[in-house]
Amino acid sequence: MEVLLTCLLSVWAVWGALGSTVHLHKTNDQDGRCIYSFTVPSANEASCPSPDETATALQALQRETIAQRVELESARARLGLLENLVDQLHGSQVVRGSSLSVMGLLRREVDSLKREKAQRDSQVSQLEATISDLLQDKSVLEEAKRQLEEEKNELARTLESSIQEAARLRASQCTQTGEVPSGDSLQGSREVSKWNMENLDYQEMKSELTEVPASHLFPENPSPSIPGTEAADTGCGTLVWVGEPVTFRKAETIAGKYGVWMKDPEPVTPYTHETTWRVDTVGTDIRQVFEYENTDQFLKGYPSKVHVLPRSMESTGAVVYQGSLYFQRRKSRILAKYNLKTEVVEVQKELPNAGYHGQFPYSWGGYTDIDLAIDELGLWAIYSTAEARGAVVLSKLEPETLEIEQTWETNIRKQSVANAFMICGSLYTISSYSTPEASVNFVYHTSTGTSLSLNIRFENRYRYSSMVDYNPAERKLLAWDNFHMVAYDVKLSKM
Repeated sequence: MEVLLTCLLSVWAVWGALGSTVHLHKTNDQDGRCIYSFTVPSANEASCPSPDETATALQALQRETIAQRVELESARARLGLLENLVDQLHGSQVVRGSSLSVMGLLRREVDSLKREKAQRDSQVSQLEATISDLLQDKSVLEEAKRQLEEEKNELARTLESSIQEAARLRASQCTQTGEVPSGDSLQGSREVSKWNMENLDYQEMKSELTEVPASHLFPENPSPSIPGTEAADTGCGTLVWVGEPVTFRKAETIAGKYGVWMKDPEPVTPYTHETTWRVDTVGTDIRQVFEYENTDQFLKGYPSKVHVLPRSMESTGAVVYQGSLYFQRRKSRILAKYNLKTEVVEVQKELPNAGYHGQFPYSWGGYTDIDLAIDELGLWAIYSTAEARGAVVLSKLEPETLEIEQTWETNIRKQSVANAFMICGSLYTISSYSTPEASVNFVYHTSTGTSLSLNIRFENRYRYSSMVDYNPAERKLLAWDNFHMVAYDVKLSKM
């Protein structure tokens, strides 16, 4: 009944909308039930299609539905592909960003490793230089040890010979006087011999004597008779004679095998012509400069002051001039001016292109690439350069600023000579540092730019001269010969 009412209401609604074109029918069905039906004319179709046409339309509709479904599936597949591509693109960007981040980290790590490698290379270079210095010091120590052993053995032989000679003389004296030496006397002799033999080091130390310098006892400029020359007590001249070495003192420790000792030819207050300075140069950190107020203090070994340089010096090329110590800084071509009164490094200046630390040393080595010198004309630097291919180069220096005033290139090979010094603007070289009878073998005159061969006797008394410098005030050569500080008188001919 409810269904019927619903249908009636629907029919009534249609009737109201279409008016009289709607027709309602009421009939009984086969079972005797009342059936209500109505008809509505089509607004577009003239007549109803046949069942075949309906089937055809349904098939067309199905085909269209299937085509649309295929198109939908295709669109869905393409959409899936696009989503995958989008996901891949997004993922690649993430991966690329991650890769860039990782590459940045790796680059920073490589830079850090490069810096560490550079630091380690620098440390290795320093260690190699230190090892080289230590090996050199070791060879020096071994050579000194060998010489000390030889001296010790020689002293022992001399001592034994002296004891035997004393016993022989005593026996001879007893024979001449008719006396027979007593047992106590013989025992005393044996005890003395035994005491001496057990204290060879003590005896060796006590046997070291200081020779009295001739300059301390005789006039400052001796004039030995040399045929064909005339004495020149004042003014400049050419070197014609070098006297025998006079020993002032001996270094106390192994650090003094090499060294440099100096006097100021133009001293300033509070220093005098007798003030002496000394530096032991064996080692890798040479900073101590011993100052002696006068010659007596120097002979006795009592320094009045010890300077500690702010920078380590190189080898034996230092000089004292006008109250300042001029030296080469270690492992560099930098020259320094150290005021001895104020104890301040006032000037530092690089010597252009100069070889250093074993590039162009003298024949004895010792990193003597740059050798400073003083003469009547002032301050000089003796060195070599790569451009000069090892030939000696001379530069006149301005003492206040260490600027180069003038430079000369000689034809003398620096590594073929043992040492060099300046006198009156001329360079003189020494043939050997160890041969007892060496010679001053070359001279180069800066005034003419010419060099000459010489043969002026020069004695290496202790057979290892590591420093030779000229003092124009005393007209002497000061030298350091195998622990010994010695001086030579010189004679100049008139210009």
